[in-house]
Amino acid sequence: MKVSREQVEENRRRILQAAARLFRERGFEAVTVAEVMKAAGLTHGAFYGHFQSKDDLIAQALAHALASTATPADPAAFLAAYLSPEHCADLAGGCATAGLAAETLRQSPQARAAMTGFLRQALQAMTASAPGANETERRRHAIGRWSAMVGALILARASDDPELSAELLAQTRDWIEAGP
Repeated sequence: MKVSREQVEENRRRILQAAARLFRERGFEAVTVAEVMKAAGLTHGAFYGHFQSKDDLIAQALAHALASTATPADPAAFLAAYLSPEHCADLAGGCATAGLAAETLRQSPQARAAMTGFLRQALQAMTASAPGANETERRRHAIGRWSAMVGALILARASDDPELSAELLAQTRDWIEAGP
């Protein structure tokens, strides 16, 4: 039975979404192709009709996850949502940067390029709304804020102490809100 072009695209989207969620939740190496395909509701054999290898899937799923990351239209709302306990607890659906950046440095050049492209885009968007008298100052603040946010989320997720996790999120949020 021939599959329509629309169904092929839908299947590919499902694979990328399933892979992005599983990779964020468990990491690149802990997830098998078979698990991704099962989560997408497809057979393992269908994988190679969409991707050349697991490395290809990793690069494309990472790009997919990063592309679906909303750029902050309202910096205060973005900060509050990003450094919230709910976002911290949502490994599978949370920030792909916080979930996968450290692992990406050991991945293919395509995966690293996807992360680099996203970082450039995110910093450009954050620079536009950052405080500062000029572009250089705004960019410095955007880099500092984004780095603090991602770092706080990673540390809060790494801790097995809920009180420490909450403190990391709250104190970083307060520090950023206090401004330059």
